[in-house]
Amino acid sequence: MLGTFWKEVRGTLSRVVKHPYFGFVLLGVALLIVRRFAELGMVSPSLYKSISSMMIYSIIALGFSLLLGYAGLASLGTAGFVGLGTYFIGHFSGTLQKPFGITLLVALGGAIVLGAVVGFVSLRIEGMYLAIITLGLSEILKEVFKSFTAFTNGVTGLTFRNFMMFGKPVPDAAVDQAIILVFVLVIIATLNIINSPTGRALLAMKNSDSAAQSMGIGLMKYRLLAFVLATVYAVIAGLLYMADIKFSIPGTWSLDFSLNILAAVVVGGAQSILGILLGVFMIFGLNMTVLQNIPFFRQYPDATWILSGVLIILVTMFYPGGLIRLLQALRLKIILLVRNLRKRWRKYRYGEDD
Repeated sequence: MLGTFWKEVRGTLSRVVKHPYFGFVLLGVALLIVRRFAELGMVSPSLYKSISSMMIYSIIALGFSLLLGYAGLASLGTAGFVGLGTYFIGHFSGTLQKPFGITLLVALGGAIVLGAVVGFVSLRIEGMYLAIITLGLSEILKEVFKSFTAFTNGVTGLTFRNFMMFGKPVPDAAVDQAIILVFVLVIIATLNIINSPTGRALLAMKNSDSAAQSMGIGLMKYRLLAFVLATVYAVIAGLLYMADIKFSIPGTWSLDFSLNILAAVVVGGAQSILGILLGVFMIFGLNMTVLQNIPFFRQYPDATWILSGVLIILVTMFYPGGLIRLLQALRLKIILLVRNLRKRWRKYRYGEDD
């Protein structure tokens, strides 16, 4: 009786561990523990702030991976979309003190409209020309951020104060927990999209428009969906950025930011969630958590851009699938090496092969 019980328990635990969400939920729990350590002074607050920023950048990159890695659509407008999210929450929930629910509805509505507009444009323009169009849209948004002072406070930047929900101020601890929760939920949502018929339709559209259409895949529907998803991800990240950093300035949302997101997706692997997280660390996190502690890079901060550029060149030349492919190749080599050593040992010890 007891043996049957423990057998069922082991079977249940095995199913839980093998569930595709298990690793990401475990990551969320680990991040909550790290945040608690930061509260207790066991982890540097600046280190945790860097981890929090990487989670926000990862949300942006995950949306961009759906657009580039699966739909095959190029965009350089990411920075403008994220900036729009910061000003939505800064203006409505900060300046006007509107309920956060209203801010969220306005932000998501704006993201859907903006994504749909760019998606319609993508029906007539592709490749490099589409990237230029989205870059132009981002630059227009940047100038709007500078000029529309009633909404953004202009070039001096907008400070986000007195964030209220249900009539009570939201503490920083709640914001940190919300970032972790949204981060994990976005990863799970992205995983579901990738493994769904929608993800397969986006991938088919990327490989060949003609073949996709012959299979009954509507280009307009899925191009609109790809841009809407990427824009919604970016605007949500903008909301979290403003809630965390509490300040937004137009100069932040420039071409440099869009290119860094693009670099993170390309370096990590545009079709892998783990690759995206790795790419965000290499482009953003490595500088924030490691290089800034090295005197040389503190004295010459522009050297970090040189290092990122070299990394991008090397990955593009030798591992166009991203660093995740390099890790997969190393894992396979290690497995083969272990098996070979095991086989040699058995032959030496017992005089037999596997």
